[in-house]
Amino acid sequence: MVRAFTRRGWDVCAWNFRGCSGAPNRRFYSYHSGATEDLNVVIRHIFSLDVYGVVGLVGFSMGGNLTLKYLGERGSEVDDRISYGVAFSAPCDLTTSSEKMAQPENYVYLKRFFRSLAEKARLKADMYPGRIDPNVVAKMRTFKEFDEYYTAPAHGFSSAADYWKRASSKPFLQDIRTPTLLINAHDDPFLSAECFPVEDAEANPHFHLMAPQYGGHVGFMALNRAGEYWSETVAAQFAEQTMRGESAARQAA
Repeated sequence: MVRAFTRRGWDVCAWNFRGCSGAPNRRFYSYHSGATEDLNVVIRHIFSLDVYGVVGLVGFSMGGNLTLKYLGERGSEVDDRISYGVAFSAPCDLTTSSEKMAQPENYVYLKRFFRSLAEKARLKADMYPGRIDPNVVAKMRTFKEFDEYYTAPAHGFSSAADYWKRASSKPFLQDIRTPTLLINAHDDPFLSAECFPVEDAEANPHFHLMAPQYGGHVGFMALNRAGEYWSETVAAQFAEQTMRGESAARQAA
């Protein structure tokens, strides 16, 4: 994605969630699906450089949900220098997505994912003795278990259900006022039916949904002659179309 955008003249800032950069997060709290305040810190930093008059957002999976929630939360108050948003494979309804991911066909993925969570829990336990037990995390097999045990209490939610409800982007889609594209594949093993917000896209002219039959979870891999994945080309084209539309609107005004 970085190559696709730099090829078209954009600078790109790729950022990691807390604790996902190879260095442990120093706070007891960490990242979660609704932590738009962290995304806002990155965006404000970019604007503080006083170099860029236009910024676009592209998010994948959890980052896709975060992108949609950020734009929807701010609605018409979003900084007008943010020109567009694109989200891929976004679990915009976390409650039903968590249920979907707990199904047997996703066992291999969850087993691998929880190995990484157990390691992060071990690091947290070293820094904050008594507040988290990595042995408990190592025995977990579902996001509900982990979110009840750590995510919810560490980030001010009353329960996993409360976290999923408040961190989901779906309730905010109706308030998006920035040109935004969501691409979720029907064969994505992690997304529930509620993660295909057809009615929201039909009701909101600023929010667009593309739901191809294939693509899996962030797996839109068909290459074009430039060596770009389908997802990269579509995201870059959406950015260019948005910019052309804004330029034409300014000229007409």
